Amino acid sequence: MLRGAAAAAARRCGPGPSGVKAAAGRCCSAARRREWVPPAGRDSGIVAYNSRSRSKEPLVLATEGVATWYSCGPTVYDRAHLGHACSYVRFDIIRRIMTRFFGIEVVMVMGITDIDDKIIKRANEMNISPVALARIYEEDFKQDMAALKVLPPTVYMRVTDNIPQIISFIKTIIASGQAYATSQGNVYFDVKSWGKRYGVLTTIYPDTQDEEVDTDKRHSKDFALWKAARPQELSWTSPWGKGRPGWHIECSTISSAVFGKQLDIHTGGIDLAFPHHENEIAQCEVYHQCEQWGNYFLHSGHLHVKGSQEKMSKSLKNYVTIKDFLKKFSSDQFRMFCLRSRYSSAIEFSDESMDDAKHLLQAISSFVRDANAYMKGQLVCDPVREDILWERLANTKVTVKAAFADDFDTSRAVAAIMDLIHHGNRQLKAVTKDAGSPRSSVVYGSIISYIEGFFNALGMTFGERQVALGGGDSAVLSNVIDELVRFRTKVRHYALALPEAAAEAVPTEGAAGAKGPKQEQKEKRQQLMQERKPLLEACDSLRGDLAAFGIHIKDRAAVSTWEIVEGGQAEQQAEKRS
Repeated sequence: MLRGAAAAAARRCGPGPSGVKAAAGRCCSAARRREWVPPAGRDSGIVAYNSRSRSKEPLVLATEGVATWYSCGPTVYDRAHLGHACSYVRFDIIRRIMTRFFGIEVVMVMGITDIDDKIIKRANEMNISPVALARIYEEDFKQDMAALKVLPPTVYMRVTDNIPQIISFIKTIIASGQAYATSQGNVYFDVKSWGKRYGVLTTIYPDTQDEEVDTDKRHSKDFALWKAARPQELSWTSPWGKGRPGWHIECSTISSAVFGKQLDIHTGGIDLAFPHHENEIAQCEVYHQCEQWGNYFLHSGHLHVKGSQEKMSKSLKNYVTIKDFLKKFSSDQFRMFCLRSRYSSAIEFSDESMDDAKHLLQAISSFVRDANAYMKGQLVCDPVREDILWERLANTKVTVKAAFADDFDTSRAVAAIMDLIHHGNRQLKAVTKDAGSPRSSVVYGSIISYIEGFFNALGMTFGERQVALGGGDSAVLSNVIDELVRFRTKVRHYALALPEAAAEAVPTEGAAGAKGPKQEQKEKRQQLMQERKPLLEACDSLRGDLAAFGIHIKDRAAVSTWEIVEGGQAEQQAEKRS
């Protein structure tokens, strides 16, 4: 029995998202933590790491084929940065996996914190109302999410649109004996009265360090449900006087207003696990008088700046705004950057890591283009071993589904796709002469369809040269380059269309010194080569000039194709080929 209990405790304190693991390491008092209870419902076929249990658990949904999901949204006082983007993109990927690969309908609610100390402070600095400031940056956030191709939630819910519900929620907690109002007009959650039920996501009895320790608190660990208004501050009338909600009560109220006491999934960055999510759980379990609110808590790892163990944040002034980032990189490049690691792990942001993501996209784009050229007869290859490729495709589909079912392991899924591309490329070796072998168009068409469908399902527009071209004029630019390359191909083919040279210039019988027809043909060919040499040089020059702009032309036997290579890499590759 003791051995079993020890094993269970070890499993519960096992590795997890950075931060939760650290919290677990500070304590060995797991015995007093409430055990996670597997919910009743239908198994989704997915196993997910649950911060509530500190282990991977089968994802069981209360309603078959439907997942209720609450996501902590932004505090809208400034522009969002890449740290925010990383969390929202990672959970958007998970949402898409659930929807597209497992057929689960996701009902997602996102709370928008549009009243907060930071909002009030920033509004005063800008000499505008907190409401106006919040609306400006709420819209800015939504634009950033759209630019990153993050699906909007089923519904956004603002804190200021739910003040009556928040007040009612607080009154219920007070009536239950787990909160108290003070003479100064503040209301606090009484952590001590909740006893050992507090500490679901943390295995310690923590000090609440991010809340002000006011004199009207009973205990330093207590946290605010309602804050009394300061002079000239935006406020609402309540039974305790004018004031505004505390931070944690907002999400508890909003999620409960939509989902009641049954919530399948709650998500946010690992920095929200404590105190925010911990306090949400306490509030909701008091309000609903239930043993377990929020069956699965999923936390994303921090985004670190290269060479630093600190997360990207405004307070540390080490951030890059989403808008500034998208001036240099594409949304697909950032999404690939996110796909290459587990959502729960910390991830390092640097130019090198972004270059790695770009190279992967270029490799995929190059394969798709070569495979399409092969199917059109523009790329002549030796006979293809179709049986091998069909087997590889089938195995890839199985591997991808298994990776996604294992805590949404996108890195393993992408590796499987790249392995499929590797084997597809091995059989796309160009040959100079067409032996008349039938083309294996169906197998390559199926591979391309699966690869493009895979990335489209994950929010990447892997269509016509998407990796290369951005902005509203990308389609026009693509067509212009198509026409330019087509014209160059015609000129190049004309320059190369010379009469066949004789195998050997053998003099015919007759007068000495007389030129035979083969000799004349050879001389004519040499003359034409000399005359058309400037055309070939012009074609080469154009290819080199376009390479400087990142447009790389590949000359095939029948046609020429083009692709985009980022930055100076195009020049380097052009030099290698010259």
